[in-house]
Amino acid sequence: MKVFTSNYIFQEDSMLRNYASSFYRSTMMTIVVFLLASGITAWAGSLQDLRASGALGESASGYAVARDASAKAEVAAINKKRKAVYAKKAAAQGVSIDQVGKVYAKEIFKKVPVGTWIQNQQGKWIKK
Repeated sequence: MKVFTSNYIFQEDSMLRNYASSFYRSTMMTIVVFLLASGITAWAGSLQDLRASGALGESASGYAVARDASAKAEVAAINKKRKAVYAKKAAAQGVSIDQVGKVYAKEIFKKVPVGTWIQNQQGKWIKK
């Protein structure tokens, strides 16, 4: 016959609380990761669709440009996210947001698919 002391019961209770807390944290992290991934995928998909349709172009400043009025809201959302990234990088490197944007623009130009509209530094639109 087992004898349960208050110390044993306390240890058992503590283990259950730790397990529940750990389970809760891992469940919440899974949900957060899923929501973030699905949001990023949706954003990337609409960005690609807008590029393919010609409604969105990429500028030498590192920001997207609405080439069609129907894309203005989506472009504003994209640029808001880009500006946050650029600001973080600029602060970390001690440079201006504009400088960071121009560096990112060069990378964006390299990676966008053929057929994407690109606005050069002179403001001229060129189809990649």
